[in-house]
Amino acid sequence: MIFGLFPNKIRIYSIKKELILIFGIFPTTMNYERIKEKLEILADAAKYDVSCASSGSTRKNKNKGLGNSSGMGICHSYTEDGRCVSLLKILLTNHCIFDCAYCVTRKSNDIKRAAFKVQEVVDLTIHFYRRNYIEGLFLSSGIFKNADYTMERLVQVAKKLREEENFNGYIHLKSIPGASDELMREAGLYADRLSVNIEIPTKKGLKLLAPDKDRKDFINPMRKVKEEIIQYKIEKKKYKSTPIYAPAGQSTQMIVGASGESDMEIMYTATYFYKKFDLKRVYYSGYVPISYDHRLPQIGSEVPMLRENRLYQTDWLLRFYGFNIQEILNPIHPHLDTDIDPKLSWALRNLHLFPIDVNFADKELLARVPGVGMRSVHKILQARRHQKLRVDDLKKMGVAWNRTQYFITASTSLIGKDFTAAQIKSSILGNSNSKYQNTYNAQLSLFNQTS
Repeated sequence: MIFGLFPNKIRIYSIKKELILIFGIFPTTMNYERIKEKLEILADAAKYDVSCASSGSTRKNKNKGLGNSSGMGICHSYTEDGRCVSLLKILLTNHCIFDCAYCVTRKSNDIKRAAFKVQEVVDLTIHFYRRNYIEGLFLSSGIFKNADYTMERLVQVAKKLREEENFNGYIHLKSIPGASDELMREAGLYADRLSVNIEIPTKKGLKLLAPDKDRKDFINPMRKVKEEIIQYKIEKKKYKSTPIYAPAGQSTQMIVGASGESDMEIMYTATYFYKKFDLKRVYYSGYVPISYDHRLPQIGSEVPMLRENRLYQTDWLLRFYGFNIQEILNPIHPHLDTDIDPKLSWALRNLHLFPIDVNFADKELLARVPGVGMRSVHKILQARRHQKLRVDDLKKMGVAWNRTQYFITASTSLIGKDFTAAQIKSSILGNSNSKYQNTYNAQLSLFNQTS
């Protein structure tokens, strides 16, 4: 089960009471207050990274080890009071040699610093897991000394968990930009998923806000992981004993709203990375205004959550609904409509394609009808083999009839024949009961079935 990921709304897992119990079974040499302070600092610093879903990994328990990573995936799950019940999500350290304007851990920021030792992360993971507080580990880090020095320690954590603790649960490691190919190869042998955040969607934005960073340092780890995944799959066909390599693939994250890119620039970048590096997911994180910098937009305390949600909806349409990016965003339409979702926006711009007859239209066109999700498309295709579908049949299948009615015919039903795009949009918005309508600060579910 996947839940929404909201970097600004997340409340860190309440650990104070649990730590008293957990440290009761820790080695006596461990200092409770010291570890507790580190955990509070480095868990809070990790909350801005949302690229942490683990869908796609299957790692079975072996040799009577600890845990397993099931095929349905592990990801952030939050109870109503904000407690994390899934992953131990922390930074190895929030010390960093870079001074990126948008980052809370940048070296010039006046914050409390901390760093875990490798063994401390291993012990925390195992003991939290044994107490059933987590199902796996999401480990990122600020960059200290250099990229290889940092990446080597991330790999050491995963290696110790796998080889010394026989831990078979989910592990997600952040790839450090600029890390060597050798370390990236080793990381994929122990982690289920790897991710390197490209952070800012465009080169010009990165140069403006993080002039010390080079975009190629983000690209090279992605390239290496892709190559290794392909190579290990080839070897696996020949030799069954070949170990699995990053079975959940790789992902990345882009900050939205920090450097002035249009929705078109953001989604064109995402599309490029999907195709170029076979990414499992691209995550879009609304810019969090953490401090003043003349290079950053001054947006008060607001975070572009609605825009973030529209980007996720567009991403969903590209990956599962057969849309081409140029159909949704192009120089004529460089921005997503905040009033309505991207599928409805596209349909209103292409009324000449509608209405379609649900009893005869092909799968691709059915998937483009506003209010019809992919599950409903499959139901329609199955049901119309046996009967002629009518409005009541479609409603029972779960289509959002308040939207769908303007774009389809079912038997003799046709409502939107003489309506203009403006009239249809006005009618749909007028009948909408969504509490999120025109609300930028609301938490929106990113993973509901896109309509």
